[in-house]
Amino acid sequence: MRAAEIYRPASRIYRGLPEIEYPMHDRDVLVTACGRICMHRRKINISTVIAGQRLGLKEVEDGIWVVTFMAYDLGYIDLEQKTLQPIDNPFGTRVSPMS
Repeated sequence: MRAAEIYRPASRIYRGLPEIEYPMHDRDVLVTACGRICMHRRKINISTVIAGQRLGLKEVEDGIWVVTFMAYDLGYIDLEQKTLQPIDNPFGTRVSPMS
């Protein structure tokens, strides 16, 4: 049997992601269609995969910002180098410390 023979459209309408807020971050930015954000007059490449989405930014050291999408920390921006240094696997297993 071919996939075209068994395909059925979804019964639910996809409405996209809800409005994402980052209340614990210093600021939020919109990723441009070409996958960039602008910070302090610097253009930083992020990814076209999340173009049109908001990211949360929080300064963790002078000129070093953690970049968050939804509940996932994606990496760190170094404003001097104008680059995003990704975290190995932001979607991997999260281990909570034992109390």
